[in-house]
Amino acid sequence: MREHVESSVELRGALLRLRRATGLPVVFGGLTHETRGLRIGELNGAVTPALRGLAISAGSGLGGKCLALGRPCAVTDYPSARHITHEYDGPVSAEGLRSVIAVPVVVRRKVRGVLYGALRDALPVGERVFDAAVAAARELEQALAVRDEVREVLAPPPPGPSWEEVRQAYGELRELAPKVTDPELRERLLAVCGRLETASGAPSDLPGPALTPRETDVLAAVASGATNATAAARLGLRPETVKGYLRSAMRKLGAHTRLEAVVAARRAGVLP
Repeated sequence: MREHVESSVELRGALLRLRRATGLPVVFGGLTHETRGLRIGELNGAVTPALRGLAISAGSGLGGKCLALGRPCAVTDYPSARHITHEYDGPVSAEGLRSVIAVPVVVRRKVRGVLYGALRDALPVGERVFDAAVAAARELEQALAVRDEVREVLAPPPPGPSWEEVRQAYGELRELAPKVTDPELRERLLAVCGRLETASGAPSDLPGPALTPRETDVLAAVASGATNATAAARLGLRPETVKGYLRSAMRKLGAHTRLEAVVAARRAGVLP
């Protein structure tokens, strides 16, 4: 229940940003659940309750087409559009919508929701509006992806858990954090990383070295078995930059090899 509420808040925020960026009079959207369809759960600018709670099936209407294809879809005049089905003409007409765009929210190659923007006139949706709708969907995708990662890390482990799996998840979270543009989400993600760093409970005789976030990112990648080139690709850095961070971390840890650096970091509680 809490997860559903938090996801709804993120959806509401994405729609608000979309409306502010485009000036569209009506924006709305919904997230998928256990079934292949979705339910319209959030509206901004609507003057009737006709669309609220509307269940959208994959392949039906504009949103269902977007849901099935996993790509943006648009119509200039919804009532007369020939390339969509018309199961939802009643609610759409009640709200007075004509020109509508639907953009999928895709996380890990799975459509998790659809954002809609609409006009009450039969006018083409411009490129600026289209780009803003796609950008809003991408921001929501990022928020949902981070929520998924954190939930997986914090979920109760299955019987006989492997500590290496926890370490791998930690490395993936460290790689994801610098790519998150939302400061609040990034801080929450890094806070989870901090909890994992001390999760092993391994005692440390010395205070942990003052590694920079990027040095920690590189060490986490190296701990997962990544080469410098692989770590660079994952972190969006140049291989030479990765080497520099690794050398600096090794110097701070008093290590002479990559393996020694990883072991020293774990003993100091810098890595899980």
